[in-house]
Amino acid sequence: MAPLFFDLRPTHNPHRWFLPLTPDVCVGRPDEMFMFGGVGLASAIAAMEGTTGRPVIWATAQYLSYAKPPSIVDLDVWVPTAGKYNSQARVISHVGDKEIVTVNAALGARPSELSQQWLTMPEAPPPEDCEPGEHWRQAGYGLHSRMDIRVAKGRYGFDRAGAPEPDGRLLLWIKPRGDFAIDAPMLAIIADHVPSGIGNALGKNAGGNSLDNTLRIRRIVPTEWVLCDIRILGVHGGFGHGAMYLFAQDGELMATASQSLIVRVRDSAEDR
Repeated sequence: MAPLFFDLRPTHNPHRWFLPLTPDVCVGRPDEMFMFGGVGLASAIAAMEGTTGRPVIWATAQYLSYAKPPSIVDLDVWVPTAGKYNSQARVISHVGDKEIVTVNAALGARPSELSQQWLTMPEAPPPEDCEPGEHWRQAGYGLHSRMDIRVAKGRYGFDRAGAPEPDGRLLLWIKPRGDFAIDAPMLAIIADHVPSGIGNALGKNAGGNSLDNTLRIRRIVPTEWVLCDIRILGVHGGFGHGAMYLFAQDGELMATASQSLIVRVRDSAEDR
């Protein structure tokens, strides 16, 4: 079984887990690193799946504060409802008394032969024919150094000024570097790349800080790469809203995601 992308650990209490924060699951300047939001959602999903023994159907995270290394994030799992086929659960992730992320979710599976999708994967060159995407910080540290990104449409990184994408759309092939499974927690981490589409849509070196992240799982299938169809829906009043559709290489729609975020225009690589 492939290891998790992050070091989530159980305790003697099946409803409590903990995550030691290391720089490789964090982002930001070297002197001000903090846990990547997608890791907050992903670790909560893994904890809920571990506690309930059921796969996640959907999960939504509200990002409340920052957790910085080398702190320990405690994850408390609450399961107020557990039915025959699905459970409703909640995770509060905190550092000491400081709440960092709150995640609500439903988990489970029902016996059914129905399996169909109506959303089709957009046309895109295969990842090996796409240019590598270098994160705008251009630094070989932190979580972004552990992700392999190829740009199939649009602009990614720190060279987006002056070329707004008319349809606000960015296509990225993404996979983790190393032997990590493409599972629900990994899709949660990949889904937190929605802010990457802000600069591409605006034609500015811009991104943002996520306020939330909602992941809806359809069907996860074996795949090496995930095609991320990122669509920025609109920006106003300093906030932006975007969505992502996550496809396996064979065209299977595995999940959808959506976010709202604080829009930040970056004048230099030192800007957060």
